[in-house]
Amino acid sequence: MPKNKGKGGKNRKRGKNEADDEKRELVFKEDGQEYAQVLRMLGNGRCEALCIDGTKRLCHIRGKMHKKVWIAAGDIILVGLRDYQDDKADVILKYMPDEARLLKAYGELPENTRLNEGIVDEEDEGGADDYVEFEDEDIDKI
Repeated sequence: MPKNKGKGGKNRKRGKNEADDEKRELVFKEDGQEYAQVLRMLGNGRCEALCIDGTKRLCHIRGKMHKKVWIAAGDIILVGLRDYQDDKADVILKYMPDEARLLKAYGELPENTRLNEGIVDEEDEGGADDYVEFEDEDIDKI
């Protein structure tokens, strides 16, 4: 059998999740950056996001965040806009739920932004009358 000459197995690659619970300073957008909410994940390190300025953009997750910071639909992210491609952007930072609430409180995010929820399509907004009510007579006929 061959000798193991590496530095360790997959547990070493997995590493420690040190900075998860740690409080970090709130990062605000600068020029060339925009806040966005993830609409859906596309795979291959990409996602579709709706920026606060109203534009849907294809966002690329940068290598430092790839496989380390998990992004899901509905998350608030900070994207870097591209000068040469307006329909594409790069994910710079993912905001934690409490940071997103602070951004909304500071007025950085508009009031109609939904936090901590999956994205609801326009067709699903009238979800209050989606139930079906059966009477006893209908059950007897079956």
